Order: sequence, then structure tokens, then C-alpha cells
Amino acid sequence: MQDIKILDLFFARSEEAIKQLKEKYGKPVLRMAYNILYDSLDAEECLNDSLLAVWNTIPPKRPDNLGAYFAKIARNISISKYRKKHAEKRNSVYDLSLEELSECIPSTENVERNIELKEITKLIEEYLDSISKENADIFVMRYFLCLSLKEISKRTGHSERNISVKLFRIRNSLREYLIKREGM
Repeated sequence: MQDIKILDLFFARSEEAIKQLKEKYGKPVLRMAYNILYDSLDAEECLNDSLLAVWNTIPPKRPDNLGAYFAKIARNISISKYRKKHAEKRNSVYDLSLEELSECIPSTENVERNIELKEITKLIEEYLDSISKENADIFVMRYFLCLSLKEISKRTGHSERNISVKLFRIRNSLREYLIKREGM
């Protein structure tokens, strides 16, 4: 079913909207939650919490990209659950991907930095628009979907080593882009 029809179901407050959203986007969202949490029960719970959150926000919101909207909500819920469960532990692909990006993005320890983070997010989106689709997809798979190098390798057909090198170059390029744009 097309996103427009699913959105119409949400606006009509039809429970069919939840079923259609889960059918269309449930598997990738569940996989993303699992890649963050490494616990299938927690991932399933995040999927259900995300479906409820979408139900509670549409209407009044009418997102342009329903899949991205759903994924962003699910990612935020998964990260929140992860932080609660692993306050002192470090053991997932999510930790590794954040550690890789830490060289590019400054710490967000205070309010000023939180404001800057929104601007950095906008700059990262602009950066991703400026690079090749393949490199942008690899970046999103690693740092948004939190896929392992092995999973990215399977999806792209490149070796894990090649993916690792590409990510290294993308991060360096991103760092240079941010420095140039913001003088960080």
C-alpha cells in the first residue's frame, strides 16, 4: 500500500493504518532496533512502542516520508531503551558506530552544544546530499541503521575491508566538510 493511503487511514483513525505500516516498514525497523539493542524481545517492544507513537502523532502531523518518520521514531525509542539498559556497558554495533563518528562530531555535554548539534545534523544532511548515493547509503546503513560491516558488505556486494575503507574516507571527508562549513 502506498504511504499516502496509509496516512489517509491514520487520519481516518482506522486501525488498519497500524497493520499496513507494520507490514510495509516493520521488518527493517525491527532489524534496526535489534542492531541497536541486540535483544529480539526489546526490539519487538520498541517496534510496538514506535507503532503507538506514530498512531499518537498522526494526525496532526503528516510526514512527507512515512518510512523515514517511522524509522526515526523507532531509532529514538531504541536508543533510549539501550541507554537505560546499558548505562555503563559498551558492547554493540551502536557503540562502535558512535565511537567511529566521535572524531567528526563534538561532544554534546551542555546546552550550547545541543543547539549546535541541530546545526551539525543539518550540515550532515547537506553533506550526504553532496556525496555519491552509494557512499551516502553506506553512511546511513552504518550510522543510522547501525548495521555491522558484514551486513553492509552483504547489501552492497563490497568486501568488509572495502566498506571499512569507504567509511574511513567518508568520515574524513565529513570532518573536513564540517570544519570548512562551521570552522569547528
